[in-house]
Amino acid sequence: MSDSISIEVAYALPDRQSLVEVDVPANATVEQGIVASGIIASYPEIDLAKNKVGIWNKAAKLNDVLSQGDRIEIYRPLIADPKEVRKQRAERAKKEGRADKTTGGRPHPNRRQKKEAE
Repeated sequence: MSDSISIEVAYALPDRQSLVEVDVPANATVEQGIVASGIIASYPEIDLAKNKVGIWNKAAKLNDVLSQGDRIEIYRPLIADPKEVRKQRAERAKKEGRADKTTGGRPHPNRRQKKEAE
């Protein structure tokens, strides 16, 4: 049985991304894997107390133990609340007539024809 495992650590910005392969002890944690990768030196804005992390797109904690082949992902904070953005987009669609003002869905073409006929 090997004393070390091979993992990857990933971090990305809109214009730059890094995927670092590193060997860590078999019982290493997510935090130890990130530190061993040296990625924090390349991206000083990473703050493990604030940035969320995951393993293969599933949320993880810094003290989770790694397995062979794991990819640790360091996530950037969201710049906008997705729910709020969706609400704003729906309101804009209603104002522009691209959405039914009552239901919020697409306007029904027959309903519009009936109103115009009256």
